[in-house]
Amino acid sequence: MMEAAGDASRRRAMTAVHGPLLGQASVCEPILRSLPEWFGIESAIVEYVRAIDRLPTFVAEADGASAAFLTLRPTSEFAAEIHVMAVCRQAQRRGLGRALLGAAETHLRAQGTEFLQVKTLAESDPDANYAATRAFYAAMGFRPLEEIRQIWGEHDPCQIMVKTVPPSG
Repeated sequence: MMEAAGDASRRRAMTAVHGPLLGQASVCEPILRSLPEWFGIESAIVEYVRAIDRLPTFVAEADGASAAFLTLRPTSEFAAEIHVMAVCRQAQRRGLGRALLGAAETHLRAQGTEFLQVKTLAESDPDANYAATRAFYAAMGFRPLEEIRQIWGEHDPCQIMVKTVPPSG
């Protein structure tokens, strides 16, 4: 079923992005825990929650409620990483990820950041959820850089994806 252009613009109009903010663990943890297909390892959730409190985080609202977030981690003078990003199931495919990434890139551009990376489960793992994740990042301009099995272990191959953060103007 095709969506009318007006429907898409109404969905986006209900989205507000706030950030960068610190101390957002209490807002973001319920989103993480609602997505066990992506965030099912307790020790990883605990680490993400700690990081969210101390790293710059962007929070997206849909219909007045926090529904998605993106946390950045600087990796060098010229680069940053999407440390963690999650969108509530009921808010997926509504433009929140795109809006979060746009806000994060605007912030990074102002900081002089030139490169942005993200780590996700590699294509060599057949998980359909992560195939959708990689497709989202590819649509946002990320390109596969390298698959590394030593980061998360032999059974969870890590795909590093990168993109440039073009200067304004």
